[in-house]
Amino acid sequence: MKPQETIDYNIKACWHAIARMYNTEAAHHDMTMAIGYVLLNIDVENGTPATKIAPQVGLETRSLTRMLKSLEEGGLICRVADEKDRRGVNIFLTEKGKQKREVARQTVRKFNFMVREKISPEKLQVFFEVIEEINGMIEPKGRRSTQAAYEAINDLE
Repeated sequence: MKPQETIDYNIKACWHAIARMYNTEAAHHDMTMAIGYVLLNIDVENGTPATKIAPQVGLETRSLTRMLKSLEEGGLICRVADEKDRRGVNIFLTEKGKQKREVARQTVRKFNFMVREKISPEKLQVFFEVIEEINGMIEPKGRRSTQAAYEAINDLE
């Protein structure tokens, strides 16, 4: 079987193309795709507990810790001790962070709009069902589902 005939190759190739596109756009704004994803997963109004961000964006805790430090040094986020549980830390966006988040949000919206213009809703629904099923074979129960990710993307619109 040729690599192009395997499911994983096609998913990976597509994801790498998307990542390159997002990183190219992000570079124009002194960001990376990973930074954009982190910013998109921080609640603008209420902040987000630091412990919730890593699972949402698929980062290891150590990698997220380094990234949060970098984002804080860059003035995109600030950390605030949780009022209810002093051991916890909530991450809030600064004004600069909100501006960068909006850039990421618009980039995701633009890509999704482009895809929806070219691919019918019926085909997209089948795509999401297939991806959900593949994820169900791989991911342990309790992880964020593809449908939840799809709904989160729709919330950006």
